[in-house]
Amino acid sequence: MIKNFIDRMRTALLVQKRQIFNTFVDENAELHAIVDETNVKDIGDKANDVADQQTIEALGTKELNQVMAINAALLRIQEGVYGSCAKCSKKIPEERLEAIPSAIYCIDCQKRGERRKR
Repeated sequence: MIKNFIDRMRTALLVQKRQIFNTFVDENAELHAIVDETNVKDIGDKANDVADQQTIEALGTKELNQVMAINAALLRIQEGVYGSCAKCSKKIPEERLEAIPSAIYCIDCQKRGERRKR
């Protein structure tokens, strides 16, 4: 994949992660106090910080799953395998990754997986 595209996807993933944290912090006064105590300007950039760890622990199931998918995608970028289907290893189309930056399956494998769950 082109480096420029991967850089755009990394940025999109980090923005999504930051939005999840910021929304959750804004909705949770106690957590907001914890974040304020750490003098964190941008919680999305503090993934290893204690406040961020407490935020992750307090997230609901939906938000936690989203953050885990984003972290997994960021790890795939770091390892140089971003954009390859986790099942068949085929290239995931850029259009799919633009729509769902944390996608791990190509459209065919995703459809097969969804049919099995029915």
